[in-house]
Amino acid sequence: MKHTFTTSGTCARQIDFDLEDGVIRNVVFTGGCNGNLKAISKLVEGQRAETVAAILKGNKCGPRATSCADQFSIALTKALEEEK
Repeated sequence: MKHTFTTSGTCARQIDFDLEDGVIRNVVFTGGCNGNLKAISKLVEGQRAETVAAILKGNKCGPRATSCADQFSIALTKALEEEK
């Protein structure tokens, strides 16, 4: 199932991704640090959403209270709840 998440408090504005039986596919960040976010997208491809959400949860970017990775964790958690 395709998911779109609007971020808050980060340079990335949006995260699009698919979940197939709890597995992450096709992650695309809009905005943000292009190279780093492409790397995250590659690293999480094919991984279980629950595991990735737990690993990335609470990650901060400098003095900010959140990060693109943390926002992705929130997006994954929300998507998993929606798919129940």
